[in-house]
Amino acid sequence: MCFPLKLKTPSFWYRRPDSKPPPQELALTPLSWVYGTGHRINTTCHSTEKAAMPVICVGNLVAGGSGKTPVALSLMQLITGSKLADSPHFLTRGYGGREKGPLLVDYFESNAREVGDESLLLAKTAFTILSADRPAGARFAKEKNADLLIMDDGLQNPSLHKDISLVVIDGASGFGNGKLLPAGPLRETLPSGFDKADAFVLIGKDKTGAVHKLPEDKPLFNAHVEVPDDHKPPTTKPYLAFAGLGRPEKFYHLLQKLNYDIASWHPFPDHYAYKPDDIYKLIEEAKTKNATLITTEKDFLRLPEEDWGVDILQLPIQLVWEDESAVIAFIKDKLKN
Repeated sequence: MCFPLKLKTPSFWYRRPDSKPPPQELALTPLSWVYGTGHRINTTCHSTEKAAMPVICVGNLVAGGSGKTPVALSLMQLITGSKLADSPHFLTRGYGGREKGPLLVDYFESNAREVGDESLLLAKTAFTILSADRPAGARFAKEKNADLLIMDDGLQNPSLHKDISLVVIDGASGFGNGKLLPAGPLRETLPSGFDKADAFVLIGKDKTGAVHKLPEDKPLFNAHVEVPDDHKPPTTKPYLAFAGLGRPEKFYHLLQKLNYDIASWHPFPDHYAYKPDDIYKLIEEAKTKNATLITTEKDFLRLPEEDWGVDILQLPIQLVWEDESAVIAFIKDKLKN
């Protein structure tokens, strides 16, 4: 089954620390130096605007998915459940969508091509403002009477002041090979990112030793991802799985962990905009293997709006904190101060 050429995360970004760097990584290293210089200049030259309400930034230090959106969604539940704000809103740049904003995302009227998949996921839970210009989004939030903003991504964007910055770490991949883009996955150097962070969130078990690199004077909150029992498809039949994530193999490994019978697996690039032809090919292959199509909740939102004539299942996930009360106490203390 042939699909269009798909550019995915380079495997050497997440090679073992004791392994030898491949020629591609060595060739790209000088460009990482250029990237690092450009990032420092951009950070220094930008002015920073203070919002009229507290801003909690959920960011990461690597390119691609590390679990920021599940953390942001869970934080919104904690904040509303603990009554730490009366009208908290999400703020996102709407990566992958055409809209620049500022605008209020309508989950039922918008689509991923307009606002991006992450914006739709956020809007399903709470009021969500899309704005490529973060300060403009914060000003728009004031007009909407928001009294707190949870910003999904934006740690490396200096234009809006953050009152709390949480750095999310995927325990399975950590900080990769430790190099800046494009030779590695880092968006900025570890010392720079650590300095910005008020706390860290580790999702899953630390398999790369990332925790040992973190500053000891800043809190670390542990969490893991689960699939809600009432939304879990049956495991008694074969599936054709596909996903377009920063590290799509995370979805494959989750399915394995849940004992799903994977008849076929197709990874796509992060935020991949599926075309009808892609889905028809997947359906054709699934029929030959008597399998059911299954994908992530984010990928499902990016499917073309058509009647495919077959079931395409989605596997939603939720973040579960190891110590929820500690997270609430941390946020409450930071907001008070």
